[in-house]
Amino acid sequence: MKAWLRSVNESIKPKFMPGGAQAKWFPIYDAIENFIFSSTHKTTNPIHVRDSIDIQRIMVIVWLAAFPAMFFGMYNIGNQTLEYLTLVGSANTNDWHHVLINLVGYTNDSFISKMWIGAVYFVPIYAVTFAVGILWEILFAVVRKHEINEGLFVSSILFALSCPPDLPLWQAAMGITFGIVIGKEVFGGTGKNFLNPALTGRAFLYFAYPSQLSGDKVWIAGLSDTGITPEGFSGATPLGYAAEGGLQGLTDNFSWLDAFLGNIPG
Repeated sequence: MKAWLRSVNESIKPKFMPGGAQAKWFPIYDAIENFIFSSTHKTTNPIHVRDSIDIQRIMVIVWLAAFPAMFFGMYNIGNQTLEYLTLVGSANTNDWHHVLINLVGYTNDSFISKMWIGAVYFVPIYAVTFAVGILWEILFAVVRKHEINEGLFVSSILFALSCPPDLPLWQAAMGITFGIVIGKEVFGGTGKNFLNPALTGRAFLYFAYPSQLSGDKVWIAGLSDTGITPEGFSGATPLGYAAEGGLQGLTDNFSWLDAFLGNIPG
């Protein structure tokens, strides 16, 4: 199968090379080729360190490294949302997310339900972020006639993870657009920018739409729909318990698992 794919690739490759009929689309072809196949360029000079790592693999590894945070974030969105719905005695928050959620249904104490609710909120934001970001990357790669850089994998997931769950999708598109275009491409692209595209886009949204990016309602999905404001938390911090009762005082109030998962305040 791999040999057949390689032969098909080699047969169409001349069309995308300089002078070929589809030469202007070479960046897109190159991105697909690099995604499917490993590089054929190998180091032969003995003074170089030989390794299979290249920028594509590095970016993909960093992208995959963000997955645990992504999955926990989805779980936490679902966990907080179901706790909120139980508190207000509501079956849903009357927005389009719950049209999708109700297609599968949910129960308040189900891990799968919490993951599903979190995915319904997070995945659309990430999908829009990635789609808009890759369009800008392709556009600049075609115009400048260079390869599409895999850094978008990292920028897109970091940007999406930094956004609140109720973020309108058009704002996600605007944010990543600002981050890619103003934060990176205007300086010449990857390696020439001094701003982080993901954080640049996030900062743009924060200052452009502060009421929807900060405050006491944006981090629990659906909280803004009913006008209920969560009460603040007041109490001793884990260090306070430890100072009063030592390790025993700490473990009497919190478990190590709670500390690891981030389910405790302070």
